[in-house]
Amino acid sequence: MRTSAGPRGPLVGRRNEARRISELTDAARIGRGGAIVLRGEAGIGKSALLESARQGSQQSAQQSDPAFQVIRATGSQYEAELPFAALHQLCLPVLKHRDELPPQHRDALLVAFGLATGTPDVFHVGLAALGLLAAAGRERPLLCLVDDAQWLDAASSKALTFLARRIAAEPVAMVFAVRLPSPAGEPGGLDDLNRPDDLNRPDDLNRPDDRDKSDDLDRLGEPDGLDGLPSLTVGGLSDAEARALLTAQSHEALDEQVRDRIVAEARGNPLALLALPRAGGFAPPDASPVPTRVEQGFRATLAGLPADARLLLTIASADPTGDPGLLWPAAQRLGIDVGRAGAAATATGLVELGTRVRFFHPLARAAAYQAAGTEERRRAHRALGAVTDPVADPDRRAWHRAQAGAGPDDEVAVELERSASRARARGGVVAAAAFLERAAELSLDAGRRVERTLTAARAQLEAGAADRAAELLTTVDGSGLDGSGVDGSGRGSGLDELQLAEADLLRGQIAFVREGDDGGPTFMLRAAGRLAGPAPERSREIYLEALEMSLLVGRGTGVMDRVLAEAQSAAEPVRRAPDILDALSVLATEGHRAGVPLLRAALDGVDGAMWTRHPALAITLAAELWDPQAHATIIEWLMKHGRESGSPLVLCLGLAQTATHAAMTGDLDRAMAAVAEEEAITDATGVPSVMYHRLHLAAMRGRREEALALFETATASARSAGQFVANVHWARAVLNNGLADHPAALDAARRATADGDLYIAAIALPELVEAAVRCGELDAARAALESLTERTEASGTASGLGIAACARALVTGSEDDYREALDHLAQSPLLPYRARAHLLYGEWLRREGRRRDCRPHLRTAHELLSGAGLEAFAQRAAAELRATGETARARSGHTRDQLTMQELHIARLVATGATSNEVAARLFISPRTVDAHLRNIFRKLGITSRRQLKDQPDLRSA
Repeated sequence: MRTSAGPRGPLVGRRNEARRISELTDAARIGRGGAIVLRGEAGIGKSALLESARQGSQQSAQQSDPAFQVIRATGSQYEAELPFAALHQLCLPVLKHRDELPPQHRDALLVAFGLATGTPDVFHVGLAALGLLAAAGRERPLLCLVDDAQWLDAASSKALTFLARRIAAEPVAMVFAVRLPSPAGEPGGLDDLNRPDDLNRPDDLNRPDDRDKSDDLDRLGEPDGLDGLPSLTVGGLSDAEARALLTAQSHEALDEQVRDRIVAEARGNPLALLALPRAGGFAPPDASPVPTRVEQGFRATLAGLPADARLLLTIASADPTGDPGLLWPAAQRLGIDVGRAGAAATATGLVELGTRVRFFHPLARAAAYQAAGTEERRRAHRALGAVTDPVADPDRRAWHRAQAGAGPDDEVAVELERSASRARARGGVVAAAAFLERAAELSLDAGRRVERTLTAARAQLEAGAADRAAELLTTVDGSGLDGSGVDGSGRGSGLDELQLAEADLLRGQIAFVREGDDGGPTFMLRAAGRLAGPAPERSREIYLEALEMSLLVGRGTGVMDRVLAEAQSAAEPVRRAPDILDALSVLATEGHRAGVPLLRAALDGVDGAMWTRHPALAITLAAELWDPQAHATIIEWLMKHGRESGSPLVLCLGLAQTATHAAMTGDLDRAMAAVAEEEAITDATGVPSVMYHRLHLAAMRGRREEALALFETATASARSAGQFVANVHWARAVLNNGLADHPAALDAARRATADGDLYIAAIALPELVEAAVRCGELDAARAALESLTERTEASGTASGLGIAACARALVTGSEDDYREALDHLAQSPLLPYRARAHLLYGEWLRREGRRRDCRPHLRTAHELLSGAGLEAFAQRAAAELRATGETARARSGHTRDQLTMQELHIARLVATGATSNEVAARLFISPRTVDAHLRNIFRKLGITSRRQLKDQPDLRSA
């Protein structure tokens, strides 16, 4: 095994690792790209494996094979919060291909890299990077090497993971190296030393030493964002391999006993084998992690240097760019004799001072930084800030200046706020949060400090760091997560009422996104109560936000009652027009007949304003009103707004609702296509996926094993409570009614309706009526029918009236009710309910002995249900037909049965004339991947061209 700074001889050992990497690059040469993540402790040889991959990519068993183009990036703890820093490193050598990208993607990439001004469409940065690498790969296969990936900035980590999952059809290989904590994992070693807070935040605010050792975040123990990619753990060398490496690399003959002692102490760690002798021998036997002993050797070497050389190394370690154009001017500003100091530093072997500043190993760099005293580090950052170009690199300059201060500095805090704005504009929410947090720490004015801390907490929440956001809030008023302040009201915290309301609002939003935290409504309702006097309109908006968030995360059960009670008690004395809260209050207290007209007025609003502010709540109300047309209209707005704005949250909500609406209207192909696109977006952007639409699709499709597996997964989730689990119960009820397992359907329907949740309780009532009637529990059926009738008569829609008439027919056995149901449902887009009405009417006629009359209804039911793919109900209809002596006509093969969800979506898009580039942009994959999918689609469907896709009847409605 060699090190990155050692001779470029053959690897010692590592046959398995080398084989895996060779297989990866061999596949990439022929257009089958892939990625692998090498994981191991510090010094274990990951960098050497990357170097071996680079050398191997230039060679081939066949001379005709082209050599790879190699591009590299290295994560840096110093740049862990600068957006797209590592992605920029990787893409810079191939940026010449940017003009081959679509303008929208090219612009997003350039803005993300700080090479153009504007607000990037961060939704397409990953796709733009994929296009860039694909373009470069057309010249020569591409090898991407990413070292120290544990320090990747969040934006780059997401983008690179996106790339790694989408290069299967490209001549691109990606190899990541990720450092894991040492086996002992003890504090005080280099694993503890290399925390980003230790390196980026010197003790400039008089924080106690124990705080640095125990409270700062150790990112080495965190997920690195590459989970899910093929991974290989790099372990230590065997004793025989360790001796061979030590013999090959040692410039001196070692006594056999000394060699054995070094091998034993190194524990198979190649860096220890090479660095311990260089650092002056080896430590006495102990149980400390190997990197700790290596670091001690590095520190001993540093301690023997002249002061100027130590300071030069401190400056070099504090600069993440490795740019000598910064190192030497900074050193001269501090009066260092650069010639003498440079020679002394280089002589240690810890650093190379050439066209780039390169340390022997990242651990050596960290040791150089930590070995310096607090004042030396401040001086280094001060000098680096002074020589960093304020125009070309204002953010890094501001960061250096922030590390240089010994106390509050409002001027630097303002600079950091500007950096936060620039970072946010480039899509770097994580960076914005870090800049704002540091700006708050440096704020001299208490009011500004509070405002910046609250803003930083919001940014951390937006970045997905809910725990960090919660920690920041505790620094605002000194309270715990309950936000109670000194006496339960927040008094004594120094915050005004508006700031206390903002803190409570943030705490509520944090609680909503945390697994198992039920405090969200409490905090948000208290925030709304605080604002009822000074800002009544904002207060009412927060009440609605609390209700909507509870719906979005599946915890709506019981929240509406709390929201309405609080809103009524906090009602402002100024008379105003009734709003949605008033409508919901009337609905809760006076029932649907009184509440529905107010709900419809609020839902329709002026220019659909409610949809833009509270789309999830609007969708729920449309469903509560049994109004699929309104539901479709809101979905259309969501999709249009989501695509135009590039908001993944809005677009995913729109796609999920598209799938639900399609499932409820019997267009399962469209539902599957929407699910496929929503999955592509959540995978590409990291936006949390939802499961409602998958439940609705599975319930309607009626495939028992698939549905039950999905239900089990859903109920195993930590969020399986309240309204979310009520959806699972509704889906079980539909599935089991389709399978004619009515006792199971009755139990599920009762559970779904138990808490009276908006929408889900309503659509579960028809399932409860059918199951109860079939189980002979007529009292339960009549009670459910009464509730269903009140709701549907108040709404007055054809869909609601038809479904209620069908339920009433089950209870009464009245033929007039069945006919009324069919009349209403003929005007409804809810095909599954229309088909089920024919099925129920046909079943009733058969049991009445009217075999001739029942057959047309059963045939209609079977044709509608089988054609739509509602398999469980279709099988039930077929069984009824057989009972009449007639055999149901077998359904011909359907495209959806032959293709995966993603293939079906691609086929539907291509059938409408979409190009490979257009499909690729829609699904966040490369055009070559689209073409690879099309080859599979053609093979499965027995066709040979895109034109033939247009002739497939199942794809014409795309």
